[in-house]
Amino acid sequence: MESNIVEISTDEETGSREDGRFNSITRFNQIAPTTTTRVDAAQLNYRSRTVGSFAGRLATVLFFTHLLAAVILIIYLAARGLPSRHPSFHQAYWFPPLLTSAAASLPFAVLWLLIALRHPTKALRAALWLAPILSCGVAVLLLADENGYSLAVAVLFLVLALVLSLYCCWITRRLHHAEEVLSAAGAAVRPTLALAKYLVLALLAGVLYFFFWTLGAGGAAASASRFVPLYAVLLLLNLAWTMQALRYTVHVAVARTAYARLASGAEAQPTAAIFDTAAIFDTAAARLVLGEVLYGAAVVPAAALARGASQTMGQVVRDSDEFLFSCTICFEEVAERMVALGNRWGLVYVGAQGKGLGRSSVEVWELFAKQGMERLIELDLTGAFCFLCGVASGSVAAVAAGAWVLVSHKGHVADATAYAFFVGYFMTRIAMAWPQACVAAYHVVFAENPANNEMGSCLRERLTQLNSISTR
Repeated sequence: MESNIVEISTDEETGSREDGRFNSITRFNQIAPTTTTRVDAAQLNYRSRTVGSFAGRLATVLFFTHLLAAVILIIYLAARGLPSRHPSFHQAYWFPPLLTSAAASLPFAVLWLLIALRHPTKALRAALWLAPILSCGVAVLLLADENGYSLAVAVLFLVLALVLSLYCCWITRRLHHAEEVLSAAGAAVRPTLALAKYLVLALLAGVLYFFFWTLGAGGAAASASRFVPLYAVLLLLNLAWTMQALRYTVHVAVARTAYARLASGAEAQPTAAIFDTAAIFDTAAARLVLGEVLYGAAVVPAAALARGASQTMGQVVRDSDEFLFSCTICFEEVAERMVALGNRWGLVYVGAQGKGLGRSSVEVWELFAKQGMERLIELDLTGAFCFLCGVASGSVAAVAAGAWVLVSHKGHVADATAYAFFVGYFMTRIAMAWPQACVAAYHVVFAENPANNEMGSCLRERLTQLNSISTR
């Protein structure tokens, strides 16, 4: 049987400066690279020589160890705290709001996904408006509680609303390109029953785990121990890593399908990835990919956060004294190194070729440098769009749960509101991994072969526009 062969070109010239850092301002070029490699559609299937990194294997051990420890902690907190009859805690006013908000987060997450796939322009603009408004609504609700702890959490939500408002005003000039990329990339992956099944399973797994998780959160809230803040932090860290793992399983499955479709026109089957339950235990390649996903769930958000913080610091201390400027440059270099070793674009190769995340991230980042795409990637709004969708859904869940607890029983309003916000946020982020993976695959395939007819012209036009701006 004949295989579909695609000629892919890459440039010999690097896009780095003498200090080893990528030049993200002046390098927008090389739409016609020189070196040639080949991507066969058959190579998109997992092979026996799938590469797994030590970090991935270590992440697998750490994840399941931490999951076991979390289960033990939740059972301990539930057994110790729930029967204690604390005067400020009533189970009838705690569990129904949280469980209802978690269940309601499912249709909200699916709704965001459907709107993003069918009407990306409307979804993007709705997220920009709703996220700051709804987060401000959460702050108003908490202020009505007249409690010191609620006041502190309300201040955090007010700051979040203010920052999001300023950010949404700042990125308005980039909306047109973001809408084009979302439309073009989303069209690359036709919704199938298999992908829909894996997405629904991931969402259901997240909700069911949160149902169990609330037992520990309720036990901590009912406890009079001085370690309650520590318990809350540990529970939130466990929830974050677990939900991120579910999110990146969806990301890898969709990215694999999008990469196959864009690179060679093939239709990759997501069941070849880690999402077939039997394959997790029967296929060595699937176990390796699972390890990379768990590793990415811990590393990729941290790298993205470090990069965002470094960019913010760069804007703030640009004209400050030399010492602060040198510290900022050092932090920027560390953040860039973290992103180069672990980023969501590297997860495309994890899903499509079964490589380790570190190796995949380095290869993808080098591709971006060779094609002069660093500035384009830096200005990409897909991650911000998905974050805003998560904040909007989380705020809806927080308002629903917080208002319920506030009206029925004024106790632990801030706790219930915060926990409901997190579950609403993570449910939507799991669903929105679909368009984010499509855009990541779109960027990677374009970097491999800018002349690919499947890609359209939006990225070429954007590169030309950025190049013209940088040369002024």
